[in-house]
Amino acid sequence: MTTNDIAKLNDRFRLSLGFPALNGGIPGRIVRTAGIAALPPDDQAAILNKVREFNNFTEDNDPDGEHDFGAFDHGGERIFWKIDYYDPSMNCGSEDPADLTKTFRVLTILLAAEW
Repeated sequence: MTTNDIAKLNDRFRLSLGFPALNGGIPGRIVRTAGIAALPPDDQAAILNKVREFNNFTEDNDPDGEHDFGAFDHGGERIFWKIDYYDPSMNCGSEDPADLTKTFRVLTILLAAEW
Protein backbone atom coordinates (compact mmCIF):
# COMPACT_ATOMS: atom_id res chain seq x y z
CA MET A 1 0.00 0.00 0.00
CA THR A 2 1.02 3.60 -0.54
CA THR A 3 1.10 6.78 1.50
CA ASN A 4 -2.17 7.68 -0.21
CA ASP A 5 -3.71 4.44 1.17
CA ILE A 6 -2.57 5.37 4.69
CA ALA A 7 -4.04 8.87 4.28
CA LYS A 8 -7.38 7.38 3.19
CA LEU A 9 -7.42 5.07 6.23
CA ASN A 10 -6.56 7.97 8.53
CA ASP A 11 -9.29 10.13 7.01
CA ARG A 12 -11.86 7.35 7.36
CA PHE A 13 -10.81 6.74 10.98
CA ARG A 14 -10.94 10.45 11.82
CA LEU A 15 -14.28 11.03 10.11
CA SER A 16 -15.85 8.27 12.20
CA LEU A 17 -14.68 9.65 15.56
CA GLY A 18 -17.36 8.96 18.11
CA PHE A 19 -19.08 6.58 15.69
CA PRO A 20 -16.86 3.44 15.58
CA ALA A 21 -19.42 1.46 13.60
CA LEU A 22 -18.83 3.84 10.69
CA ASN A 23 -15.06 3.47 10.40
CA GLY A 24 -15.07 0.27 8.38
CA GLY A 25 -13.24 -1.82 10.96
CA ILE A 26 -10.20 0.40 11.48
CA PRO A 27 -8.87 -0.51 14.95
CA GLY A 28 -8.12 2.46 17.16
CA ARG A 29 -9.13 4.84 19.89
CA ILE A 30 -9.33 8.54 20.74
CA VAL A 31 -7.28 10.02 23.58
CA ARG A 32 -7.98 13.43 25.04
CA THR A 33 -5.28 15.07 27.13
CA ALA A 34 -6.02 16.58 30.53
CA GLY A 35 -6.27 20.05 28.97
CA ILE A 36 -8.95 18.96 26.51
CA ALA A 37 -10.80 16.89 29.12
CA ALA A 38 -10.95 19.96 31.41
CA LEU A 39 -12.85 22.00 28.82
CA PRO A 40 -16.65 22.29 29.00
CA PRO A 41 -18.51 19.48 27.20
CA ASP A 42 -19.78 21.82 24.46
CA ASP A 43 -16.20 22.86 23.66
CA GLN A 44 -15.05 19.24 23.62
CA ALA A 45 -17.85 18.34 21.19
CA ALA A 46 -17.01 21.30 18.94
CA ILE A 47 -13.32 20.35 18.95
CA LEU A 48 -14.16 16.74 18.06
CA ASN A 49 -16.23 18.02 15.14
CA LYS A 50 -13.34 20.22 13.97
CA VAL A 51 -11.00 17.22 14.09
CA ARG A 52 -13.51 15.17 12.06
CA GLU A 53 -13.93 17.91 9.47
CA PHE A 54 -10.28 18.98 9.23
CA ASN A 55 -9.07 19.05 5.63
CA ASN A 56 -6.47 21.82 5.58
CA PHE A 57 -3.52 19.52 4.86
CA THR A 58 -0.44 21.32 3.58
CA GLU A 59 3.22 20.54 3.05
CA ASP A 60 3.91 22.23 6.40
CA ASN A 61 1.51 20.18 8.53
CA ASP A 62 1.45 16.98 6.46
CA PRO A 63 4.93 16.56 4.92
CA ASP A 64 4.55 12.77 4.60
CA GLY A 65 1.07 12.99 3.07
CA GLU A 66 -0.48 10.61 5.64
CA HIS A 67 -3.13 13.02 7.01
CA ASP A 68 -1.95 12.15 10.52
CA PHE A 69 -1.70 15.65 12.05
CA GLY A 70 -3.78 18.80 12.17
CA ALA A 71 -3.94 22.11 14.01
CA PHE A 72 -6.67 24.71 14.41
CA ASP A 73 -7.89 27.39 16.80
CA HIS A 74 -10.85 27.03 19.13
CA GLY A 75 -11.95 29.41 21.88
CA GLY A 76 -8.65 31.26 21.88
CA GLU A 77 -6.63 28.03 22.17
CA ARG A 78 -4.47 26.32 19.57
CA ILE A 79 -5.56 22.68 19.27
CA PHE A 80 -3.47 19.84 17.82
CA TRP A 81 -4.49 16.33 16.85
CA LYS A 82 -2.14 13.51 15.92
CA ILE A 83 -2.57 9.90 14.79
CA ASP A 84 0.09 7.43 15.91
CA TYR A 85 0.41 3.84 14.72
CA TYR A 86 0.96 0.94 17.12
CA ASP A 87 1.06 -2.80 16.76
CA PRO A 88 -2.20 -4.50 17.88
CA SER A 89 -0.76 -5.27 21.33
CA MET A 90 0.17 -1.57 21.80
CA ASN A 91 3.72 -2.58 22.76
CA CYS A 92 5.56 -0.92 19.87
CA GLY A 93 5.02 0.95 16.65
CA SER A 94 3.24 -0.65 13.73
CA GLU A 95 5.49 -2.13 11.06
CA ASP A 96 2.91 -1.30 8.37
CA PRO A 97 0.30 1.45 9.06
CA ALA A 98 -1.50 0.53 5.83
CA ASP A 99 -2.22 -3.01 7.12
CA LEU A 100 -5.26 -3.05 9.41
CA THR A 101 -4.22 -6.42 10.86
CA LYS A 102 -0.89 -4.93 12.00
CA THR A 103 -2.00 -1.50 13.16
CA PHE A 104 -3.95 0.08 16.03
CA ARG A 105 -4.43 3.82 15.56
CA VAL A 106 -4.41 6.26 18.46
CA LEU A 107 -5.70 9.73 17.73
CA THR A 108 -4.64 12.18 20.44
CA ILE A 109 -6.35 15.57 20.79
CA LEU A 110 -4.42 18.13 22.83
CA LEU A 111 -3.89 21.78 23.57
CA ALA A 112 -0.79 23.05 21.76
CA ALA A 113 0.55 24.14 25.15
CA GLU A 114 0.57 20.45 26.19
CA TRP A 115 2.82 19.42 23.27
